[in-house]
Amino acid sequence: MAEPIIIDAENGSFGRISSFAAKQALEGREVVVVNSEKAVITGNKKDIIRRYKKIRAKGGHSQKGPKYSKLTSRMMKRGIRGMLPDHRKGIGKEAFKKIKCYDGLPDKFKDKEMIKFKSTSRKFISLKELSEKL
Repeated sequence: MAEPIIIDAENGSFGRISSFAAKQALEGREVVVVNSEKAVITGNKKDIIRRYKKIRAKGGHSQKGPKYSKLTSRMMKRGIRGMLPDHRKGIGKEAFKKIKCYDGLPDKFKDKEMIKFKSTSRKFISLKELSEKL
């Protein structure tokens, strides 16, 4: 089995990381995203927080879904899922199985080569800050 592609999400744009990871997974590669909590969503903080609160409010009631997690690694994984074709069947399901997201940097990936993304925007909110505000 080939080495997984490791993406360091620190200061990287959420959308760019998500689309890159989804594309790599669709091509059959294992994808690991580390430092998920440090990824940033560009735009006005208040607008982003309001949009995510609205999405979470739609989350159904009792045991019914859809559920939107506050955990940053789950938020990242859900963002990647949104870039895949139907994640419940076919190639989307297979690609989704190849994606792993972590908060922080696990020891097994410390000495590995990573792909880094840079965000150039001045207006942004990190996933960690966003999850704390929800």
